[in-house]
Amino acid sequence: MDLALLKLDLMAAITIDKEGRPDYIHAAHLLTEGINGQNWQMLPPLPPWDPDIDCQALIRSLESEFARKAQSQKVKRKWERALLVSVTTAPRRVAEDSMIELRELAESSNIAVADTVIQHRQKIGPRFLMGEGKLSQLVILALQKGADLLIFDQELNPSQVRSITDLTDMRVIDRTQLILDIFAQRARSREGKIQVELAQLKYLLPRLVGKGTAMSRLTGGIGGRGPGETKLEVDRRRVRDRIGHLEKLLREIQKQRGQRRARRNKRGLPVISIIGYTNAGKSTLLNTLTKSSVLAESRLFATLDPTSKRKKFPKDVEVIITDTVGFIRQLPEELITAFRATLEELEDANLLLHVIDISNPRFADQIKSVERILESLHLDRIPVLRVLNKQDRVGPVTVKKLTRTLDAVAISANDEQTLTPLLDQMELHIRRIIKRSTCAARVEPLVAVS
Repeated sequence: MDLALLKLDLMAAITIDKEGRPDYIHAAHLLTEGINGQNWQMLPPLPPWDPDIDCQALIRSLESEFARKAQSQKVKRKWERALLVSVTTAPRRVAEDSMIELRELAESSNIAVADTVIQHRQKIGPRFLMGEGKLSQLVILALQKGADLLIFDQELNPSQVRSITDLTDMRVIDRTQLILDIFAQRARSREGKIQVELAQLKYLLPRLVGKGTAMSRLTGGIGGRGPGETKLEVDRRRVRDRIGHLEKLLREIQKQRGQRRARRNKRGLPVISIIGYTNAGKSTLLNTLTKSSVLAESRLFATLDPTSKRKKFPKDVEVIITDTVGFIRQLPEELITAFRATLEELEDANLLLHVIDISNPRFADQIKSVERILESLHLDRIPVLRVLNKQDRVGPVTVKKLTRTLDAVAISANDEQTLTPLLDQMELHIRRIIKRSTCAARVEPLVAVS
C-alpha cells in the first residue's frame, strides 16, 4: 500500500533476532506487470552485513521501465485511459451487466477502458466505498495499465470524491458525471447545449466545497460581498446565477414549444413519438420510415436533439413522427429535470413506438427501465406499440416467441422491406385516433335549462 500511495520505488524492513541484533533485510518493489495476481515482488532475504543489492541500479531500471511503458501507451492512444470500478452489494450478474453498460458509456465518451474491477461487499464504505487496501491495489493497477482516471459505476457524493482523490492522487468521476460528459459532447442545438449546461451546473453546485470550517461563516449575501468573500463563495454565487439564467431561457423555450404544439394540434395532425433505450435503433427507424438522414450511429446517446418528420400513409393519412433522446438505467435526475422541455414533446404524442433491441442480452431490463421512466414522467397513459428491432441478429424461433409474449412487431430498422407489419399497425392506431376525434367533434354540447 505504501509503495503505491507514497509513490515509492522500493521499501525495505530489517528484522532483529532474539538478542536485538539485525537479522535480515526484506525488500520489495512494484512490478510493471502483475505476476500471479500480485503487483509487487519480494526480494530474497539479505544479510545486513552483506546486502548484495545495487539499490540505485534497481531503482533506475524500475523507473525507466515504468517510463517506457507509460510513453508507449501515450504514443498508442489518443483517448484517455480509465479503470472502471464497481463496489456493490448486488448479485454478480447484475454487477457485470451494469459494468458492461459502463464500458459502453466510457467508449462513447472516447475513453479507453484499461481494466475493470468489481468488488462485492456486504456493506458499502461511507468514505471510500471500498477498503483502503483495495484502493491501493487500484493505484498499482492504474500505474501498470497506464490509466489516469477512475470511473465508479455508483454515484459518489462530494466527500467520497474528495476522499478517494486525496488518497489515490487520481482523477475520479462517477456514472452520472460520465453521462453528463457524453451529453456535453453530443449537444448541437442551442436548446440542447442549454439543457446540458444546466444539468452539469446542478451536478457541480453541491460539489463546490472548501476545506476548513472558516468557509462556512462567509456567505455571499448583503454585507458578505466584496474583498472579504472567498473564491469558493464567488464560484457558488456565479453558478447559482448561471443556473437561474439558464432556467429562464428554458422556460422561454418551453413556451415556444407549447406554441408550436398548439399550432400543430390545430392542424389536427396525429403525432407518433419514437422512444426506447439508448442505441436501440430509434434514429435508424426514423430515417427508414421517413426517407430522412438523421444522424444514426451505433453508440450510446448518438441523438440528443429531438427531430420531427412528416409521414404520409395511404388514403392521405398524414402524421408527424418524432425521434427523442434515448433513455438509460438510472438516468440522472439532473438530466431528467434539464430535458423536461424536450420530454414534454412526448405528452402530446398520440402513439409511442417503443423500440427494443432484442439482440442485446439485457433487453428485458432495458424494457423495465424505459417503462419506469415513462411512469415517472406520467406518460404511461399514452398507447404504446412495442417494436422489436434487429430481428436479423436473433433466431426466427426466438423472434416469433418474443413477438407473441411481448405483443410486439418485429423489424430490422435498416431494412425497409421488414417494416410493412409495423406500418400496418401504426396506420391502424392512427385511424382509431382519427375516428375517436371525429366522433368527439360530432357530439353536441348539452345545455342545462332551468
